[in-house]
Amino acid sequence: MSQTPDEPRFAEKFFGRRAGQSLRHNHVRLVQNLLPKLRVPDDADCLRDPRALFETPVSEVWLEIGFGGGEHLAWQAAANPHVGCIGGEPYINGVAKLLSQLEQSNLCNVRIVDDDIRPRLDQIGDQTISRAFLLFPDPWPKLRHHKRRFVNRKNLDRLHRIMTPGAEFRVASDIDDYIDWSLNEVADHGGFRPVSDNPEDWRHRPPDWPQTRYEAKAEREGRTSAYLRFLRV
Repeated sequence: MSQTPDEPRFAEKFFGRRAGQSLRHNHVRLVQNLLPKLRVPDDADCLRDPRALFETPVSEVWLEIGFGGGEHLAWQAAANPHVGCIGGEPYINGVAKLLSQLEQSNLCNVRIVDDDIRPRLDQIGDQTISRAFLLFPDPWPKLRHHKRRFVNRKNLDRLHRIMTPGAEFRVASDIDDYIDWSLNEVADHGGFRPVSDNPEDWRHRPPDWPQTRYEAKAEREGRTSAYLRFLRV
């Protein structure tokens, strides 16, 4: 559902970092010069058909929610040039890292929401997203903060509306409690079905799912990751 003119764009409170250490000179240059060319316009109508965001025609559009340092998004864009990739990330240091990868690889099939992407989900047209990724989101481990977790009824409703029938929703985490939470929330929602019910399958990352730097860090620190795949029904 689109927002009404009187509805504030960022009605949901954002929790998390927006900036870290000062950006290096090259990253400042990219944020100033490249980001404006790739930023999804702040326009309620521009996402009705997200394929229109890309100058080169794309056959489908994928969405990554919280792309971190952008290595996964850049990999998918390079491996799937026929796909338009939209990534959302409010952490400017992560945005700058993605911009650096896009410039080095000369990738033109990526568009960026450099802010909390949740309000923009409400602007995306029905059944226009063919794949969605949520990789290693903030687990908000304290019980009183569980309501901040992205996987919840409201966001699953949003994804179900914008995703095409049969589209895949991928979730990864190295926190067992978040994996259990996600499985329960998705099951209660009823709009997605797991690709596999076998927990052993969840421990194996598919070949078209590259490792992120956060996942590599978790591995070095002895934590095991799980890779969940759901299909929109």
